[in-house]
Amino acid sequence: MQNLIDLEKKINSELTTKIKKTEIRHEQLYINIDNEDLIDVTLFIKSNENTKFRQLIDITVVDYPENAQRFKVVYLFLSHEFNQRIILSYLISENEVIPSLTPIYPAANWMEREVFDMYGVKFKDHPDMRRILTDYGFEGHPLRKDFPLTGHTEVRYSEDQKKVISEPVKLEQNYRNFDYESPWEGTKYIKDQTDLENDKKN
Repeated sequence: MQNLIDLEKKINSELTTKIKKTEIRHEQLYINIDNEDLIDVTLFIKSNENTKFRQLIDITVVDYPENAQRFKVVYLFLSHEFNQRIILSYLISENEVIPSLTPIYPAANWMEREVFDMYGVKFKDHPDMRRILTDYGFEGHPLRKDFPLTGHTEVRYSEDQKKVISEPVKLEQNYRNFDYESPWEGTKYIKDQTDLENDKKN
């Protein structure tokens, strides 16, 4: 814990004008910044001899559709040398374009593409800003909270056309009649009239 406290003091003293808030929770240092300070802050934590956060673990987004600044962008960094973790975050509006970390952390390439694909957040100067998880021509961004649970289209192989086709989602009702019986209660068989009469005799 003391190492994290020292790290927090170091970052706050060196980046006084660029840090909005720091907090230590769950043996990790949480840092809030403005998105325009992302490059300066990440360059510092990666290259400074007292930090050495040289691995970008992940990039993700939290969606708050009711807020003016809809998205919270979150970066997870690891320092192998000091065995410490930093979680860096900032808020952006829905159509805001944010800096790419690919020139600093090459691993950000695919992570930023995933964020773009799932949430629609765009990264400035990214080398290949294409979808990476959904199919060609996919509409919408599946991890946004206002994305419909069934999606818009479905892909299937058509025996008639002998190719893969895309069509509007249809909810099949054929297999939706469940009996909700517990398998642990055993099967309840329906007895015919003869069985009932034999039971009465016995």
